[in-house]
Amino acid sequence: MKRRDLLKGTLAAGAAMAIPARLFAQVNPTATRDAKLMAIARDELARVGSHIWRRDIVGIADFGLHSAERRFHFVDLENERVASYHVSHGSGSDSEHDGWLKRYSNIEGSEASSRGAFMTRSWYKGKYGTSIRLDGLDPTNSNALPRAIVMHQANYATPEHVARFGRLGRSNGCFAMGPEQFDRALIDLSGGRLLLAGSYGIAEGGSRIAPPVAQYDLLHNAHGGTVERASPPPV
Repeated sequence: MKRRDLLKGTLAAGAAMAIPARLFAQVNPTATRDAKLMAIARDELARVGSHIWRRDIVGIADFGLHSAERRFHFVDLENERVASYHVSHGSGSDSEHDGWLKRYSNIEGSEASSRGAFMTRSWYKGKYGTSIRLDGLDPTNSNALPRAIVMHQANYATPEHVARFGRLGRSNGCFAMGPEQFDRALIDLSGGRLLLAGSYGIAEGGSRIAPPVAQYDLLHNAHGGTVERASPPPV
């Protein structure tokens, strides 16, 4: 065998060995989770129909996970990508302040997070600076506007807060994010897009996990008081 042929064969073998390593380096460890999130986003877009004006990106708040987890997902359906950040739940959803949501509510004054589908509206300047108004599209979150449930920034919703305290702080029922993370919401999620909130419990690796605490809907009863009812898991 000529030296030139031997060299070519050696180079080809080396290139073939290098390909699997490169492919392995490009494997997405959250691919299974991301596929499930994209399926949820598409199913919910189909369910709410024409209420949503812009259908390229969907926000999903997974309140089945602890607040220390990156449980707010920007699901980019056009480019099939997911970016995940922290988001706070309401103090009325977690009176124990241990980082787990226990109660959803649509009741004014409950300071609890609501579950269901929301449509994002325009920006406005409010108590927490630039914020995004939300319309509730389901019976479980229909009071979002009168309750002033919005998306806003908060220093208690940052990765640094998690590193210090092991959990996020709590909102009054709003979707609070760290200032840098919220900037992405202003650009990518406002203006007629879909925002979902529910206890999906989808871990980073794609498995579904159940929260270690019971979750309830806080509702009005027939006598003007309130009653707790077991919250059904998302489909």
